[in-house]
Amino acid sequence: MPISPDFSFSQNNLQDYLDCPRRFQLRYLERMAWPAVQSEPILEQEHHMQLGESFHQLVQQHQLGLPTEVLETTAGSDPDLLDWWQAYLQNLPQDLPPVRKIEYTLSAPFAGFRLLAKYDLLAIEPGRQILIVDWKTSRRRPSTARLRERVQSRLYPFLVVLAGAHLNGGIRWQPEQVELIYWFTAEPHKPLHLPYSAAQYAEDEKLLSAYIDAIRRSADQVMTLTGDIEHQCRLCNFRSFCKRGDRAGEWDEETADAEPSARSDDFDFGQIEEIEF
Repeated sequence: MPISPDFSFSQNNLQDYLDCPRRFQLRYLERMAWPAVQSEPILEQEHHMQLGESFHQLVQQHQLGLPTEVLETTAGSDPDLLDWWQAYLQNLPQDLPPVRKIEYTLSAPFAGFRLLAKYDLLAIEPGRQILIVDWKTSRRRPSTARLRERVQSRLYPFLVVLAGAHLNGGIRWQPEQVELIYWFTAEPHKPLHLPYSAAQYAEDEKLLSAYIDAIRRSADQVMTLTGDIEHQCRLCNFRSFCKRGDRAGEWDEETADAEPSARSDDFDFGQIEEIEF
């Protein structure tokens, strides 16, 4: 089916498209609610997803200024969550600019549709720099190469440059003023810093536009299935619909660096900073 002109492309749905075009089509265009379990064991996966949500909420409240001793009580409800919380307090990214935007959403027109991103934290020093901090609660730290190739690493800084001038007194950010920082509960002492550049911005503009154009051109056809059956299909809730297995794959060490899927595109559209050109 054709894509609605008001469709918004995010890191989640674009990453789904790159992982498996057919999954993107079923999930975001046809909105199919296929009931297959994503992975086994279910309780372990659900517990980890809930921990991730709780951790993000604690960090959000802390960045908003709630007292640490008050938040400590909530963190102490689960030993794993308490470990993450203490690691966060002991290994906070240093020298973050003073202006903070928490759980902040940007949206802007792009390639005939919209781009959309929800940021865990934007730390801003107007006229000088803007740091994008993203808290990662995967069971182990993904490789730097894998993180660099993820859509998030391209879309998040790109959209700040494209649509974040209102966060800089109306002046467009230069790409070199933007940096993405991934902070990991698995290795809290080793955050990954990804500085941005004009060359990277130009490359991301072309690449994101190409992704969206490819989706637009193939939207009214049955999109192709991924060729990576072992890694993509066994943890996909559409695998039985696509006749690629009936049983959920094990959520084991091989997939331990996957981010819990609970943090999806659940945007509050009433709070989005929308930029029109």
